[in-house]
Amino acid sequence: MKADRLVATLLFLQTRGRVTVAEVAAELEVSPRTARRDLEALALAGIPVYSQPGRGGGWSLVGGARTDLTGLTAEEIRALFLVAGPSSTTPAARTALRKLVRALPPPLRPQAEAASRAGVTDATDWSRSPAGDADAPHLDALRSAVVDGARVRLGYAGPGRPASERTVDPLGIAAKAGVPYLVAGTEHGLRTFRLSRVTSVEPTGEAVVRPEGFDLATAWRALAARMEERMVAATVRAKAEPGAEPVLRRLFGGRLRMGGTALPDGWLELEIDGPSPEVVAAQLAGLGARVEVLEPAAARERLARLAAELAATYGP
Repeated sequence: MKADRLVATLLFLQTRGRVTVAEVAAELEVSPRTARRDLEALALAGIPVYSQPGRGGGWSLVGGARTDLTGLTAEEIRALFLVAGPSSTTPAARTALRKLVRALPPPLRPQAEAASRAGVTDATDWSRSPAGDADAPHLDALRSAVVDGARVRLGYAGPGRPASERTVDPLGIAAKAGVPYLVAGTEHGLRTFRLSRVTSVEPTGEAVVRPEGFDLATAWRALAARMEERMVAATVRAKAEPGAEPVLRRLFGGRLRMGGTALPDGWLELEIDGPSPEVVAAQLAGLGARVEVLEPAAARERLARLAAELAATYGP
């Protein structure tokens, strides 16, 4: 712990130029006596630290000497704050990041602070499918746009639709169950864009218009809540043979509710939430006769159409 304090004290000295014992004590949350001992220990260790008594005095580095303890480049600092932004870390980590910002040379602070606000992590999964979305080739470009406050023309292909372009204000990157999304301002308000569907990113040369009081974590919670409502807008009731339960749980996760008592035929009742009856029916189609949808009628009709299409394609 003492070694950590000495490093933190030296970084604080580098940033402030001249400090008092009281300022060091407040910054490191130690007693003034401990702060004085640490400053004296730096001097005894050969660090060019000296004290000047009297009004306007304090502790300084001789000749404004600087020691690069981290060895971090500007790009590495930005990457660190992107990964460990305060909206997705513990209170202790947030405190450490704030101290690190203050310890950085002045030219590097604005980008570090912007990067710390540029990401949020959400562990729950909308689709309840295995996490991961490695196909996001434009992630670095969009992170840079968020940090630099640069408006971009975004090429984006929605599900089942060709790519189209739109001008957006990148405001942050959010990861949901390992899947990265861009949170951006558009002419229709805040929107999310799944990064695996981004086809191009082109800076416009204009600055982002950031909503007043915008906070990424708060905005993401509101956007995620709206998406989750759409993801569970319909409920399908069905029954399944007992052996199908593990497959159903892998497919639907928390959207699946199993009945606690078996039916007379040994099958289990279940309910599944989804964006629509037709979508849930299509997801169940691969289980064949191991699952029977009971209601609503729209789900049963969708399965009948799928069965007819498959029979026509592959034979009776």
